[in-house]
Amino acid sequence: MEQFTKEFVYNLKLAAPVVLGMLGHTFVAFADNVMVGQLGTAELAAVSLGNSLVLIFMYVGIGFSTAITPLVAEADGAKDDNRAKQLFKHGLIICVAIGLVMFTLIMLTKGVLYHMQQPPEVVALAMPYINLVAASMVPMIIFQAFKQFADGFSQTKYPMVATILSNVVNVVLNYLFIFGTFGFPKMGILGAAIGTLVSRFFMVFFLWYMLYSKPKFKPYMQNLKFSIIESKIIKKIIDLGFPSALQVFFEVGIFTSAVWLSGVLGKNAQAANQIALNLSSMTYMVGIGLSVAAMVRVGNQKGLNNFKELQRIATSVFLLTLIIEIVFAVFFLVFNNWLPTIYLDVDDVVNKTDNLVVITLAAKLLIVAAFFQISDGIQVVVLGALRGLQDVKIPTAITFVAYWLVGFPVSYFLGLYTEYESTGIWIGLLSGLTVSAVLLYIRFKYLTNKLIANTALV
Repeated sequence: MEQFTKEFVYNLKLAAPVVLGMLGHTFVAFADNVMVGQLGTAELAAVSLGNSLVLIFMYVGIGFSTAITPLVAEADGAKDDNRAKQLFKHGLIICVAIGLVMFTLIMLTKGVLYHMQQPPEVVALAMPYINLVAASMVPMIIFQAFKQFADGFSQTKYPMVATILSNVVNVVLNYLFIFGTFGFPKMGILGAAIGTLVSRFFMVFFLWYMLYSKPKFKPYMQNLKFSIIESKIIKKIIDLGFPSALQVFFEVGIFTSAVWLSGVLGKNAQAANQIALNLSSMTYMVGIGLSVAAMVRVGNQKGLNNFKELQRIATSVFLLTLIIEIVFAVFFLVFNNWLPTIYLDVDDVVNKTDNLVVITLAAKLLIVAAFFQISDGIQVVVLGALRGLQDVKIPTAITFVAYWLVGFPVSYFLGLYTEYESTGIWIGLLSGLTVSAVLLYIRFKYLTNKLIANTALV
């Protein structure tokens, strides 16, 4: 056991800034939800519905950008500075293009919400919100190019700082524009969208400034010569990034389906789903951070062709994740009744009945969420390790099977055709995540054992 536990400190040191940075992204949604929740359940459901569409495209873009990290980590392990610079340049070009494509796709597909049996007043509120948040996709994905590049060099603290500061900007703007304080116009959920848009532009410019001002990174960011494009590098990033984007799409897609299925049950069910989803997404960010640690460390060892050490280090990250997720599961079980009250005003006389219904529903969902913390954390960390190995095609097939051939059918049937309703939807999520975690771990063990055996033969 010591061979694994001795890696915990370094794993946490590498993962912590990523966790804080990703929590920053989630905190944008948390701040929006808490502030908008004071306006009423319809407004909270509208933000949930708007984000359900936007987040599909955002996380697909982020998934695509993750290809940069293992490639840079491998180049760093091999001490190939020129390749690292070329990966950054081409990764940045791809991320700019992806950001523009994601914005366009959101604007073209937002009309589908009118045909998803969602509450009409919720859809009407969501549309203006979607327009502004869609525009924030461009700076958000560009930010990812800088972030993934820094992560590949194990310098995860700089994106963290940029994200935290952008959240301060977001919260301040939310307060000013949602409620109309200090003479600013009262704009409701549109004010939350303004805060998100401005804070994401701030985030990308601030991270660029931080990296450019550091002697370690400045040489990689100077004289990039964007007129010279190497098709082999573009192809390498796309070959790794596209399957990674599909993996994210399959997972985020099933959570989006949970939002839409909840909307069929009504605005209160949708608001409760949003509360439970927002809370569980914050603990999920710890798994994301540890998955980056696994991806970087595995990528380094791959560059050194040390596969036995690669397997040991990856296993240490898996074990650490398991321990942390069990703690989160206990936390959700103990505080499931109290946590939803953060989002809604229980003393609001006008909305008191709706608020109490939402709180009760959300508390039940958090019991299920407590159990899928473990599966969710393990699957994302093992997926990170597989990306570090640059193994993406088989994991993509696994995530499709787990989420769409197992998870979604269970959610659909239990949610709409049984008395479980909202809880049934989340039991489907638990089923998909558990199947994904088990199959991905089996894939990792098979692949690394094969690599170790082949190395021994040589």
